[in-house]
Amino acid sequence: MAFGASFHSPASTRILNPRGLALFILLTVSAVPVFWMGLVSLGRAWMTPEYSHGPLIPLISLYLFLRELRDKAPLPEDIPADRRPGILVILLGLVLGILGNLTAIPDVVSYAFILWVGGVVLLCLGWAEGRRHQLPVLHLVFMLPLPNFLYWQLTIFLQGVSSEIGVWFIGLMDIPVYLDGNVIDLGPYKLQVAEACSGLRYLFPILSFSYLTAILYRGPYWHKALLFAMAAPLTVFMNAFRIGMIGVLVNGYGMGQAEGFLHFFEGWVIFGTCVAILFCTAVLLQRTTRAPKSLSETIDLDFQGLGPQAARLLRLGPSRGLVVGTLASLAIAVAFVSGPRPEPSAPVRSSFALFPSRLGEWSSAIQPLAPEIAQVLGASDHINAVYSRPASAQPVQFFSAWYHSQTEGQGIHSPEVCLPAGGWEIFSLDPYRVSMPETVYGSFTVNRAIIEKGLDRQLVYYWFEQRGQRMTNDFAAKLSVLRDSLIRGRTDGALIRFTTPIGRDETAADADVRLQELMARALKPLPAYIPE
Repeated sequence: MAFGASFHSPASTRILNPRGLALFILLTVSAVPVFWMGLVSLGRAWMTPEYSHGPLIPLISLYLFLRELRDKAPLPEDIPADRRPGILVILLGLVLGILGNLTAIPDVVSYAFILWVGGVVLLCLGWAEGRRHQLPVLHLVFMLPLPNFLYWQLTIFLQGVSSEIGVWFIGLMDIPVYLDGNVIDLGPYKLQVAEACSGLRYLFPILSFSYLTAILYRGPYWHKALLFAMAAPLTVFMNAFRIGMIGVLVNGYGMGQAEGFLHFFEGWVIFGTCVAILFCTAVLLQRTTRAPKSLSETIDLDFQGLGPQAARLLRLGPSRGLVVGTLASLAIAVAFVSGPRPEPSAPVRSSFALFPSRLGEWSSAIQPLAPEIAQVLGASDHINAVYSRPASAQPVQFFSAWYHSQTEGQGIHSPEVCLPAGGWEIFSLDPYRVSMPETVYGSFTVNRAIIEKGLDRQLVYYWFEQRGQRMTNDFAAKLSVLRDSLIRGRTDGALIRFTTPIGRDETAADADVRLQELMARALKPLPAYIPE
């Protein structure tokens, strides 16, 4: 069953259809309360260097959409415009957006918004025509920030890769260099490859640019796929080259070459170089065809005729599908705005500043985190204490980071991701069952890791404490946040980690005994600081 014609052809002489335009505006306005949390979150993300390209993405998507309306031949008029799929996708987007609001997870709301936009295209154009214009909608994905736990995993990975390749570039210049984690040691100078140097701030806009280039490219589909696929390795390689060149300049001219305007300028040079390489690749690919084109013909940047396509919105017809979709959206929005909201419960806890400094014969020394590390950690409260006792030559470090909320940009960083950044290599990592019968925790499973740096070894226990549940998988911990946000109105959680050196004259089993002795004592008061 067709839900009536809605989009008039460009040849239509009618300038304005007020009823159709009013329905479209009402459809859009009714969705604003549902997606407001996601839109605000996007605005905050776009103010960071990694996502500062975000405001350009909707404009580029609109440009691509208008081009497709102009360039793709319309379907025959005898094909019915089925708008039911558009209604279903719009409703699905709204429901997902409400779920994101109820769980207080802005990322879910942002993803739902893109789904809703795709539904609006299907509703206005009909299924047969609208599905041909989803690539511009898909391009909106590049304006979204990555989920926090994926962001940090990707950041740490790119830091490591960029550091390794950057040191390789420096070595090619016959400069003595040593890499310790993400620290490039040049002898008199040491360069920290920080999170900001991972290349993410170039990767996202270059991915978006390569996607745009692939769509505008006039050539075979395998050419388009290659142009898009080369964006990520190209960005990583060029960012590593930038790090290598900074190292060479610092070695020759001092630390001033790694700071200030020159560092900023080098970043923009790398970005421009990546864009130029993409254009050159497009031209070279054309050379492999029978009728090669010039650059202006290879990348179609024609803006002519887009105005009449945008004016088609003014001639939008009041189809039955648009009426049903608008009324359904309005009903859902009214129910959402007027409905009850679960009140988040704030757990009562003590500050880690009050955590006992003496645990039996163990006494602690607090080691404050460096400001830049604390900023990256983003925890609501944390403790980093080293406990020692006269009878033991080796200490035990107790670290915990507690988060009041894990849904608003901050979240737990897994040691599995962060340890390599400090130069430690994970020799082994396995689940390990421990028993603490004198504590409320009883028997539970932890992650047990042995890490190495040169001849030094350490034993590490860690897990994710999630509102009375102990988890060893960070992804499962994220899913539990979604569940408990709906059921319990809580999204707090913590990372707990115990670490002890493995002495040269002892085994890992000896370190296990020592670590568990301190751990059994530390877990007794811990529920007051990390609520169940």
